Amino acid sequence: MRYLPHSAADRADMLAAIGAAGIEDLFAAVPKSVLGTFAPDLPDHQPEFAVEAHMRALAKQNRSGADGPFFVGAGAYRHHVPATVDHLIQRSEWLTAYTPYQPEISQGTLQMLFEFQTQVAHLTGMDIANASMYDGSTATAEAVLMARRITKKSKVFLSGGLHPQYRDTVVTYLSGEEGLECLSASPEGQGDIVDHIDEDTAAIVIQTPDFYGHLRDVSALANAAHEKGALLIVVVTEIVSLGLLEAPGALGADIVVAEGQSIGNPLTFGGPYVGLMACREKFVRQMPGRLCGETVDADGKRGFVLTLSTREQHIRREKATSNICTNSGLCALSFSIHLSLLGEVGLSRLARLNHARAVALADALSAVPGVEVLNKTFFNEMTIRLARPAAPVVEALAAKGILAGVPVSRLEPGKPEVENLIVLAATELTTDDDIAALCVALKGELA
Repeated sequence: MRYLPHSAADRADMLAAIGAAGIEDLFAAVPKSVLGTFAPDLPDHQPEFAVEAHMRALAKQNRSGADGPFFVGAGAYRHHVPATVDHLIQRSEWLTAYTPYQPEISQGTLQMLFEFQTQVAHLTGMDIANASMYDGSTATAEAVLMARRITKKSKVFLSGGLHPQYRDTVVTYLSGEEGLECLSASPEGQGDIVDHIDEDTAAIVIQTPDFYGHLRDVSALANAAHEKGALLIVVVTEIVSLGLLEAPGALGADIVVAEGQSIGNPLTFGGPYVGLMACREKFVRQMPGRLCGETVDADGKRGFVLTLSTREQHIRREKATSNICTNSGLCALSFSIHLSLLGEVGLSRLARLNHARAVALADALSAVPGVEVLNKTFFNEMTIRLARPAAPVVEALAAKGILAGVPVSRLEPGKPEVENLIVLAATELTTDDDIAALCVALKGELA
């Protein structure tokens, strides 16, 4: 943080150098109706050390995931990220051009993205993956647009179990277009999306584990979609689950999108995150974003290049599959390093530990009077129903240092049927003491 103020004399010298009589001349082209005439409510200037002290005081008001029992999930999860990840991402091999248009000076970045794509393809069980997207929600919207291009159909059904913010992102992307239908969800388990598929359907979008934590039957939905000529888009917000659950691609998914934050990337108060996208090879020309490929140079040495890219600078705008301008390169690097450190066995062990922690949480919550666990299936996240509205209870527990999950009413406002629901997550960092503290606090609030 650096604050370099200009004095009145400095400003006068600069104005004189460009031939302006005053600051107002610099804004002469701005209409008076939109030019603010009020003075901003900002404090007077301070020495740098005073500003730093003020910013540190503000930062102390934040609550980090390590400060007490933490059960918040709903698309963003607290996992352990080894210190090795932060150390390795700072090595000079990766400090090449962030946008790898010139392969001769971007080999570090390109090789990393090639390895990342390989990891994502294996993880999702798909033929090919791109070099990442911004996050899981925008990747979902891009997948819907991709399915419409492939099938030449417009109708798309979003499962009621899709994360509400992912749903809203898709709706925003497709605003003004017809054919998008968002289905309602039952918190106890999904309604049958199969009944909605017809010959005009481009795709159905499901999430597994879904927003409420339920696992979905991917194979049955894939078969139903394919019988009608539709594609199945599978969304995974908790990527660690694929260390235990069978890959969506092996179960018939056509496009898989995911949020990769859980591997290599801390919560960091909301971002940046990293979106994953993978698909069948026959659809690769309709995939947004970038793809890096392996080749050989003039001397026969192994090298990496940017094989496919959809940026409007490369091809005519009307032919572009997406207007996405970049990828979450640093987050993808963190993901790739962490996954490499884990390996297949380590990821499986991590996933099993997450599920075991969630089982312990579900068992403990089931014994709390006034709490009902709604899930029959789950990975590391579940939904509970309280005997009273959930939001005030969550706020009361937060005041006691316990982050008790996400009240569903926060993401689905105005729906009375979700007022008493909380979505909770447990990870490898959830201890028995955390679970015990949550249950004791809930008993006190619900008594």
